[in-house]
Amino acid sequence: MSRQKCIALIAHDEKKDDMAAFALKNEKVLAQAKIVATGTTGGRVLEACPGLDVTRLKSGPLGGDQQIGALIATGEVDLLIFFVDPLTPMPHDVDVKALMRLAIVYDIPMALNRATAEHLLDFAAV
Repeated sequence: MSRQKCIALIAHDEKKDDMAAFALKNEKVLAQAKIVATGTTGGRVLEACPGLDVTRLKSGPLGGDQQIGALIATGEVDLLIFFVDPLTPMPHDVDVKALMRLAIVYDIPMALNRATAEHLLDFAAV
């Protein structure tokens, strides 16, 4: 029997509303997966969809991005959805780049915006 798929959810501050709306729209698909999320993003997703299996990690700037990176490196994350805000400077930009690098190195499907995330969920065998 194969393990349940794991989807990592992260959203920059200006994209958290969009992530909550995305989760609500895709709740049935996401309910088939284990979700790991950075702290505040996970909280917002749980507010929108209290029935989802969401494990909240630390806030991104406080180590949550690295925690998700570690889960990618150990083969525990199958899909990364990271709603990036390209218009707001991020003081933890190096953490974001390291996380993206790990997703690329370990060949993890990664969506950086809602349109791509919608397509990945449509095609993923979650």
